[in-house]
This record gives sequence, structure tokens and C-alpha cells, in this order.
Amino acid sequence: MPTRLEHKLTGLVGRASRDFQLIESGDRVMACVSGGKDSFVMLHLLRRVQRRAPFPFSIVAVNLDQGHPGFPRQMLEDWLIGQGYETRMLRQDTYSIVLDKIAPGRTMCSLCSRLRRGILYNAAQDLGCTRIALGHHRDDIIETLMLNVLYAGQIKAMPPRLRSDDGRNVVIRPLTYCVEAEIAELAAELKFPIIPCDLCGTQETLQRQRIKKLLAGLAAENPKVPGNIFASLRNVRPSHLLDGAIREQAGLHALTGEALRSTVNLAATPPPTSGS
Repeated sequence: MPTRLEHKLTGLVGRASRDFQLIESGDRVMACVSGGKDSFVMLHLLRRVQRRAPFPFSIVAVNLDQGHPGFPRQMLEDWLIGQGYETRMLRQDTYSIVLDKIAPGRTMCSLCSRLRRGILYNAAQDLGCTRIALGHHRDDIIETLMLNVLYAGQIKAMPPRLRSDDGRNVVIRPLTYCVEAEIAELAAELKFPIIPCDLCGTQETLQRQRIKKLLAGLAAENPKVPGNIFASLRNVRPSHLLDGAIREQAGLHALTGEALRSTVNLAATPPPTSGS
């Protein structure tokens, strides 16, 4: 029997699909399964949603073996087939490319991800898929927002649904409303054969790990912090931002260079002291 947690997370995936039109009638969903806890849980919940949905859609589990030493490709394939999933196993050695391009000690994830994304986008076309489902969850979205604010000077997160830059694919994130801790708990309950994402040995050097620790510290002081950050993505006030394009779209006057300088100067001016 499904557990209470399983019911809860299934409901959250269904809610995300309704809120953002993630899956529609007749879709063929390519569920990208890396072997980590997030992608296993996503695949499992997608199948539960499929059984309950009032319209038909299909799922194909796709794994990309990128040539990392020790990757248990056959174990993963056997498990997916044994669970009754339509399965496609891809292989392309991007690991060697990354080793050649990235200096020792530097983070490999960015280039590795770009190469993987291109391969999966092409595979989706070959398989006739109308959606590419990725296992990013609420915590990933929050961390990405913080990374962009602190390290890139952008207010940008991970959208639940996104058309790829080349216009060929629609990428969806069914776990948008799901918390990582509960995903990990369900993965343990269901005893998925988790493959650790440390085959390249660089994960702990990422800026994302620093953001995780920062958020964990803030949440220890105030458990509402992660939820408040996530809620802020649905509570945007254009009138209080400086992006001219956003202000114009909202029917507001865009700040000119002179007005922006005046605003900054005003903000930097100490408040007046009260007279005696």
C-alpha cells in the first residue's frame, strides 16, 4: 500500500502539472533517470500520476551513460526493465571530453551538464517525446535562485516548464513543489538502487554546496526561510525592481540612467537627524 508520504508527493506532482501545464493529453514524457534519488522518485511519481490522470500520456525512462568510471549501467537497465518501464539506455563518452577541457581541480559540472543536455535534447526528438522531465525539486530551485543572486547578479531560478532555446523541446520539472528531505525519505522507503553522483569526485567543491550550508543554517534559526524564498518567486513586485523591461511590461515608468543614479544616491544618503 502507498504510504502517506507517497500520497503527498504524488499530489504535489499532480498539482505542479495542473498549475504549470506540465503534462497534457497525448504527451510522451522522457523521464531522465540518472540513478540518483531525485530521478528515481520522479519516475515513480510520474507513473502514479499517469495511473490517476483523466487523460492518457506515456513515459519512457531514459538514462545517459556519460562514460564515468564505474557507472553501473547494466544494473540500472535491469532494474528499470524489471519494474516494467519502457527504457532507453544511451551512451556517449562526455567524461573524456570534460577531462580534456577542464583543468585538474576545477568543477566539471557546468560543461558536463551542457553536453548531457544536448544529447538528451536530440534523443527526445529521436524518441518522439513531447516533454523532457528532469528531477529538480523545490530545494534545487531555491538554491539556483540564491546562486544567481549572489554569484551572477541575476534574479533567476529554474522554471517548472521551459521551452528549450532551440525551440525543439519542452523541459518540465514535476518535483517543483517537492522538498528534498521528503524525496530522500521516500527513496529510502522504496529502496531504490541509488547511484551516487560523485563518480567525478568534484561535487563538494561546488558553490551550490556553500549555498546549501547557508540555507541550512538559516533554516535552523527559522524553519520558514526556505518556504519564504520559494514563495517569493510567486510574489514578485515589479514596481520595486530596477529592470526596465519588467517595469515597462507592468505598465510602469522605466528608470532612466539618471533616475537610477538618483535612486542609488538617495539610498546611500544617511537619514536626516531629528532637530532638537
